[in-house]
Parts: sequence; structure tokens; C-alpha cells
Amino acid sequence: MSSASILRAALRACDERTELDRAVLALTAAERERLRDDWSIWARPDQLPPDGDWTTWLLLGGRGAGKTRAGAEWVKAMALGRPPFADRPAGRIALVGETHADVRDVMIEGVSGLLRIHRRAERPQWKSSLRRLEWPNGAVAQAFSSEDPEALRGPQFEIAWADEIAKWRHAEEVWDMLQFGLRLGDRPRQVATTTPRPVALVKRLVGDPACAVSRASTRANAWNLAPRFLDAVVGRYQGTRLGRQELDGELIEDRDDALWRRDEIERGRLDVAPPMTRIVVAVDPPATSGASADACGIVAAGLGEDGVAHVLADASARGLRPSEWAARALALHETLDADALVVEVNQGGEMVEAVLREIEPGVAIEAVRATRGKWLRAEPIAALYAQGRVRHVGPFPELEDELCDFGPQGLSSGRSPDRLDALVWALTALMLKGRGRPKVRGL
Repeated sequence: MSSASILRAALRACDERTELDRAVLALTAAERERLRDDWSIWARPDQLPPDGDWTTWLLLGGRGAGKTRAGAEWVKAMALGRPPFADRPAGRIALVGETHADVRDVMIEGVSGLLRIHRRAERPQWKSSLRRLEWPNGAVAQAFSSEDPEALRGPQFEIAWADEIAKWRHAEEVWDMLQFGLRLGDRPRQVATTTPRPVALVKRLVGDPACAVSRASTRANAWNLAPRFLDAVVGRYQGTRLGRQELDGELIEDRDDALWRRDEIERGRLDVAPPMTRIVVAVDPPATSGASADACGIVAAGLGEDGVAHVLADASARGLRPSEWAARALALHETLDADALVVEVNQGGEMVEAVLREIEPGVAIEAVRATRGKWLRAEPIAALYAQGRVRHVGPFPELEDELCDFGPQGLSSGRSPDRLDALVWALTALMLKGRGRPKVRGL
């Protein structure tokens, strides 16, 4: 047993005997600081690097499971050359997130980010204009975004931390560019931290025998989470398909009875939209507002000159008042120069249209009313995907999760498929009804 494990067991024994405070107070200030700074003592086993000669460590974890802290602590130890993580400092480091803002706000400046976990004397300096993090010992980390794979062409590194890879826009291309850059030092290594989604990159890494995989659940980190979060979120979703993915860190594949398949969506994905002849923004408003209310589904889609539909945006959001979701839908309508708003009026009737016209009186509104169940409405749209007649322009993770989790009884979580509903209305208006007067515009 390691010295860290022995000390951790002793501290837990003190805590069980309510003697922890007294034991810590008996230490000098310097000893307390070193104790607080020693991650190998406080980390759970799933937050520590696995044994073995791995190049990639994939940490799959639920929301709030401590993934970010584990990734940041590993980078810190490698940059400082801290045993047992490293025997010498790593001088060149890559930090890759979904966007540059995510790298800054989560990986660097976040509550579990790199700036928060260092002692003052060892704390690196973040130079935002250069997108560089510089340690006093000379180690340097560069920040990269998954939106710009070409930025990784050229730089070289000893280690890398890739965060939320399941949400990356150009996941495969960015990951491949990162592998070419890991070419410094005797033992280049990388850690990838993410809430799992069954996207191609995550599935490839899980199936790679050279990749060490750890799993962390949200409940395992209960000590650091608000009790209300545990009661409201963990209690509600525990055991559901969504909960197994978002809380337990499980990689959940498509439902066997789902209408949509991820491989069909992936095959038709584009980075840039072609010219559109018609664009609509569909709105599926919630019956109520508030934190516990259903989301307002807001999805934009366009019809290409070749008769293929393209999903352009998902602006759905939860907890919005009528004036807020109306403004959100109209802003998307204006941004895309859309031809019409397609609005379901089952929940609010004339009120829905009135809220929209109060903000923009002249907007073209096509009111639609559901007379059949969600499954029956969705079936012909899913058939269009199977025929290759619908493409997604960029990734829409939350929308695609709903599509691939929608079975005959709805979503496995029991919630309303609001994003899916909005998508169905948009594509129905474009593909299964009259198309109106065509006009060509670029995006």
C-alpha cells in the first residue's frame, strides 16, 4: 500500500472518530498546506491515473463527478514533475476544449481549473491574448479549440488534456491533429475527460486496448455537491437511460426501438450549409414556464436546391418565459433570414401567435396543431433521414440525443421531447407540405 493510501485511510479513521479537526490543527501551517495540496491523498481511485504503460487515459464521468478536477490535477502534477505522476516536469502542454471560452472558463479559470488548484508560489500565469498558461518553472500550456483543427497543425507537446471530447465539433479531425503533435519527451501522454455520448471518437477510444478507461459517477462526488442537486437531479434521473449516461458516466448506445440512428445522422453531417431555397424556424412552446417546466423547442431547418433538408440550428432552452422564448425564436429567424415561423399552438392557442407578434408584428407565422401522437408525426421524418434526405449542418448533441432515444413510449427519461417536436414541425413544413415561393440565399 502506498504512503498516500495509508495516510488517506488514517484521515478517514480520524474522521469516523470525529478527531479529524484535532489531528489537522496539530499540524504546522506548512504541513497543512502540503496536506491540502497533495491530490494523491484526497482523490478517489477513479480520479487517479491508472497503472500501466498507457498513452491515453479516458475518464468517462457523470455531471459533477470530478472529471475536471482530475484532469487539472494531472496536468498540474505533470507540469511540476510531481511523483508519482511524473519524475520530471513536462515543458510543453496542450489544453483542448470544445471552444476557446470553455478552455478558459472551465479548464483554466473554473472552480476546479488549473489556476484554482495551485499554491500561490507554483501558480501559473494565464496570458489570454496569447492563449498561454505559463508556470514559474518554465512549463507552458497552449489553449486550443475543437472548432479549429488547423491550429493544432505544427505545435508539438509532451502531454495533453482534452476536455468534453464527446461535444467537440470536429472531434475526429481535432483528435488526429493532436496525436501528430504529441511527439516530445520520452513518454508523450494525454488524458481525455468527458461525459460520455455514443459518438464515433468516444466509441473508438473505449474499444482501443491501448487506451486506459476510468469511470466516475456523480454520486461518488456527493461530498462536493449541493444536497439539493443530489435530491432533485440524481434522485429523479437515477437508473434512467439519461441518468446512466449523464450521472453514472456510462456509454449508452442507441435504443433498439428508437426511430433514429446515429450512424444515419453522422453520414449526412456537413460543416457548411449549401444555398437554401426556403428556411423555417419551428417553435414548440411549453405549457408553463419555470425551472421545472418543459423546454421550449426552437429548431431551424432549410431546404436545399437539391431538395434535401438541412438542420441549421437548435436554439431550444429551458426555463424561459413566453416573452423570452419568443425573442429567442425571432432572433434566430432574423439571423437566418428565415421565411416563416412554424409554431405549434396546441398549448397556447392564439396566445402563442400574439406573443410573437407583440415583438415582431410583421413576421410570417404558420400555426400548426398536433392531431396525432408524437410517434406517428415523427415516423415520416425519421424515414427521410433513412433515405438520406436530411442533413445536419454541424453537431447538435442535445437534439441528437433526443432523436436516438425516442422510442414508441417516448424518451427513456419520461420527459417531453421538445427539441424533437420542433425538428419534426420544421421538416414537416419543408418536406411534407407546400414549399411556397422559392428564393436562393447563401448562409
